Amino acid sequence: MIAFLRLVRWQNLLFIVITQCCYEYGIYLPIYKTHDLRQFIFLVIASVLIAAAGYIINDYFDLNIDQINKPDKVVVNHGVSRRWAIFWHMLLSLLGFFFTVLALSPFQFWYLVLANLLCIVMLWLYSTNFKRQLLIGNVVISLLTSWVILIIYFSKTPITFESVTSTDGADIRLFRLTMLFAAFAFVISLVREVLKDMEDRIGDQQYGCRTMPIVWGLQASRVFIYVWLIVLAGTLILLQFYVIAYGWWLSITYCLLLIVIPLLLVLRKLASAQTQHDFHSLSNRVKWIMLTGILSMLFFAYYF
Repeated sequence: MIAFLRLVRWQNLLFIVITQCCYEYGIYLPIYKTHDLRQFIFLVIASVLIAAAGYIINDYFDLNIDQINKPDKVVVNHGVSRRWAIFWHMLLSLLGFFFTVLALSPFQFWYLVLANLLCIVMLWLYSTNFKRQLLIGNVVISLLTSWVILIIYFSKTPITFESVTSTDGADIRLFRLTMLFAAFAFVISLVREVLKDMEDRIGDQQYGCRTMPIVWGLQASRVFIYVWLIVLAGTLILLQFYVIAYGWWLSITYCLLLIVIPLLLVLRKLASAQTQHDFHSLSNRVKWIMLTGILSMLFFAYYF
């Protein structure tokens, strides 16, 4: 059981649950005052199962690389056999798709059912091919991270001309907040994925991977991360000037202390990072920033 929980990255699965719950109860419910609890629970279960299946297949195909990069964390063949890993991947993928169908009407939300099916396929392709290519794998994972938020948003109402052109204040507010947090999730995930590639470059290089640190080098990868961190921190600072008009001083303080300043500290420490341990430490810091960013959704429940 412990090996299985390590295989599916239970901490990351908990992140998914926290993200979707914060969005549902921190943003959507305060705006509309009602929600479909059954649909939401099934979508959370589907998201967790699909992600767990993705982690399993990733470890399955990365066995040789992981034995070099992180031998103490290898689970496949060290607690869970390769045959059982494939079995669990297939079972969890099927269950994830099944719960997607249970949550959403296949006729009304057919595009979301297909989207989650595409997520399953993309996670397989990421593990077998994309993660070894320059930037493609990083972008795929970042998009899937954003999808954790977007699927809850798109499940609320069918995509129609009326919904897209709606001038209702609540609809516009929900759209803006959704895009804000989805963009944050994309950028912070992209930064972390590149940091992980920098951490794993030794094993990746031995098995022919063409990740950014291998193709462009560490310094160019640093510049790539610098740009995104500066854009992200700058955008968040500008947003605080907008929020000042509403007098949301608690959220402003939270954002500056627990999101912006930690981003700037990562920016500073990245300049001197050289070893695998350095990049691993920065990756963990970014993961905590991702968590504080997710939890900031709860301020909207307080202020709305």
